[in-house]
Amino acid sequence: MIVIRLEDLLYSAPLLVLTSSGLLALIAEAAGRDKPVISYYTSLIGVITSLILTFLNLGAGVPVFNNMILQGGYAAYCNLIFLSSALLSIVLSRSYLERMQYHRGEFYVLIVFATAGMMLMAAALDLTIVFLGIELMSICLYVLAGFMRKKELANEAALKYFLLGAFATGFLLYGIALIYGTSGTTNLVVISRSFAQLSGNSLFLIGCGMLIVAFSFKIAAVPFHMWAPDVYEGAPTTVTAFMSTGAKAAAFATFVAVFVRVFDIPGTALSSVLALIAAASMIVGNVTAIAQNNVKRMLAYSSIAHTGYMLSGIAAGNAEGEQGILFYLVAYTFMNIGAFGIVSWVEQQEDRKLKFDDYAGFSARQPAVAVLMSVFMFSLAGIPPFAGFFGKYYVFLAAVKADMTWLAIIGVMTSLVSVYYYLRLVVLMYFCEGESDVAAKVPLAAISAVTLAAVLVILLGIYPSLLVDMTKGFFKI
Repeated sequence: MIVIRLEDLLYSAPLLVLTSSGLLALIAEAAGRDKPVISYYTSLIGVITSLILTFLNLGAGVPVFNNMILQGGYAAYCNLIFLSSALLSIVLSRSYLERMQYHRGEFYVLIVFATAGMMLMAAALDLTIVFLGIELMSICLYVLAGFMRKKELANEAALKYFLLGAFATGFLLYGIALIYGTSGTTNLVVISRSFAQLSGNSLFLIGCGMLIVAFSFKIAAVPFHMWAPDVYEGAPTTVTAFMSTGAKAAAFATFVAVFVRVFDIPGTALSSVLALIAAASMIVGNVTAIAQNNVKRMLAYSSIAHTGYMLSGIAAGNAEGEQGILFYLVAYTFMNIGAFGIVSWVEQQEDRKLKFDDYAGFSARQPAVAVLMSVFMFSLAGIPPFAGFFGKYYVFLAAVKADMTWLAIIGVMTSLVSVYYYLRLVVLMYFCEGESDVAAKVPLAAISAVTLAAVLVILLGIYPSLLVDMTKGFFKI
């Protein structure tokens, strides 16, 4: 008999508050009041309240609900990433959707429930909770990708994402079934205690391999990345920002929870497989990004490359890799959501103003916005003193210490390649003539959100220890 204790509910307050705000917004929509601003503020209040409660819950991790979920510690840290991504996405979306004439209250409800799924993924101590979290997040994202249902590209994006997502879910469930069949449990803590014996079982390793396939799809790692460019391009730009930050961070949080905190993979075949996927992602992502003329597609392939960088830390499986991934996720969230936020300001109806050439001369007309975009491009390229530099430094250092120097070399070389297409945008903004401009006046809240992201990118680049020291000890369960 499972008994729900008061402590379970108290420690899970951030998740419960967020879910309640989503339900309230959903009820407001069902009441027939065609006022999306109600859902906007309800969702905003719910996310901010959950963010505050998560800060208060940032101490040591505590298993709750019969050791099915972990609250506090590692889970709370990841929740801060998801909630920050959701908060910035909600703020940026209002003006964007109004301009695109798709402002609907259900948009914010889907963002909130997708975030709740992400929080379940990071907190999971059982593979069944992993499945529930992934499906809750994914179903919301499938709808969000096709939210602008009159757009052909949006419909194509939603359909591709749904079909390939369902395919990945099959791998996830089959992998869980094999792991359960060989270990007799789906509880990750119990599995970790007998991992040494289980690692010699071929069926168990096949099950782990299927989990890698499912998680690799969610993080858009090569060769499971083909959906990302089309979905990123077709989805509403603020949804793309949310998917490329919150959803990717959630998938990595689960990847780390299973293959770093639970499974002892260094020196095993699983580590070698992850290293090869990381190398392929870095090479394919960066090389293909060079040929892109659409800024959203460039950032999509850039996202694939960054997946490879972060996978290097997982493949290493050491303390430096663990801390490096968690730092990288925060840095990547703010620099990517800031870049997509600016793209959403420039973009106009019918997918206009999304080409590189549309940014020519941008600094002359919008100098402040050009500076913000330059900060994000420099950070994504890994140029000091921005946060992106230290994110790459930590994961490459982890690879070297794990005797994977070849992987670190590939990372450094492909990072040099990425400088070309990131700085190409900066050169167009500052050294080419054009008529690029923000079509409509951007609300103060949206400008503040992107400015805050830029400030954090700079601050974390100067003081990376603010996060690195916080993450020490998060990997003990």
